[in-house]
Amino acid sequence: MKNYFKFNELGTSYRQEIVGGLTTFLAMAYILAVNPLTLSLSSIKGLPDFMRMDSGSVFVATAVASAVGSLVMGLLGKYPLALAPGMGLNAFFAYTVVLGSKVPWQHALGAVLISGIFFFLLTLTGLREKLINAIPVDLKHAVGAGIGLFITFIGMQDSGIIVKDPATFVALGDLTKGPVLLTIFGIFITVIMMTRGIKAAVFFGMILTSVVGMIFGLIQVPHQVVGAVPSIKPTFGAVFSSFGDHSFWSTGMLGIILTFLFVDFFDNAGTLVAVASQAGLMKDNKLPNAGRALLSDSIATIVGAVLGTSTTTSYIESSAGVASGAKTGFASIVTAVLFLLSLFFSPILAVITSAVTAPALIIVGVLMVSSLGKIDWSRFEIAVPAFLTMIIMPLSFSISTGIAVGFIFYPITMLVKGRAKEINPIMYFFFVIFLLYLILR
Repeated sequence: MKNYFKFNELGTSYRQEIVGGLTTFLAMAYILAVNPLTLSLSSIKGLPDFMRMDSGSVFVATAVASAVGSLVMGLLGKYPLALAPGMGLNAFFAYTVVLGSKVPWQHALGAVLISGIFFFLLTLTGLREKLINAIPVDLKHAVGAGIGLFITFIGMQDSGIIVKDPATFVALGDLTKGPVLLTIFGIFITVIMMTRGIKAAVFFGMILTSVVGMIFGLIQVPHQVVGAVPSIKPTFGAVFSSFGDHSFWSTGMLGIILTFLFVDFFDNAGTLVAVASQAGLMKDNKLPNAGRALLSDSIATIVGAVLGTSTTTSYIESSAGVASGAKTGFASIVTAVLFLLSLFFSPILAVITSAVTAPALIIVGVLMVSSLGKIDWSRFEIAVPAFLTMIIMPLSFSISTGIAVGFIFYPITMLVKGRAKEINPIMYFFFVIFLLYLILR
């Protein structure tokens, strides 16, 4: 096992990988609660039952799809990157497709399945790998830094440190509230341990924050450890019923399928590049074994659609595991096992609140923004697209939008500067696609 994952070459150990895999799981375990609530449209009152997916079934589908994706990533891709149904993609599925367009959720699953199959075929041809490797190194670093800012903003927003404001859009929240104070405690304790050089500081910070939260009554102490696994029957295989309905093959569904394709491709690519860079796995501006790594999300998406969940993709929260020491796919295998175990221990997940995960996201954001130092800021033609890539992500609350803006400006500034020969032809393809994306979105 050590030889397969190259433990000695990468300077890691079973302990580091297990702690890293566990940290990643804790950082993204919220999806097990959020995804069922989102896809069942629980916050929308008065909807007929046929528009709602069964939350218990979605919970099982979420856990299994996450386990499958993370396992494939670990065994084939060998990256410390875990997968789960994507935030944003699940909201698009539920609120835009099902609620807004009145598309049956079975049809929405059909769109997810087709996008997953298309990605699988695209990956087998090697085209996805070529597209990612065509991205200039400066933009790759900008993507990593931008995602760092993005997840820091998510952590601060989820914890209540930053709140909505009608005048200034965002403002400082009430720092006297219990959950906010708990997050601040988590940040301080994690910063102290990180400064002292403790490798598993992010993980231990989450554990200590959870314990303090329970002591002060901010986090409910679970009264039950083991719970029954819900039935997956309501959603399992429901996707196939959509293919026999002629309305599924309308032009409107084509737009939905393309949206799933587009957002998943660039969110996954950006996350893969960012986490690989953070873990020190990039070699000569390329991702080793990228083809196999990219297969994982397409396989997980196909499996998830059959089980009953939205698009499964790589999670930026994996960077929390990398910060705790993970460097190989063994950490992803650990995360996969924990997702399967979560089926039986779902009551414990109540301990992992946003106040617990927010400090991890904020600290990891600090680590990821360090890639800014690797960008050639002395060249204006590089600085402009890099800066726009980075800043648009948190401002638009979208990784793919940030990538789109930066990738549109890159060929423009390089052409004007007279450096056309340095532009990979694929970047012109990105320019057209992203321009159309921003115009037609």
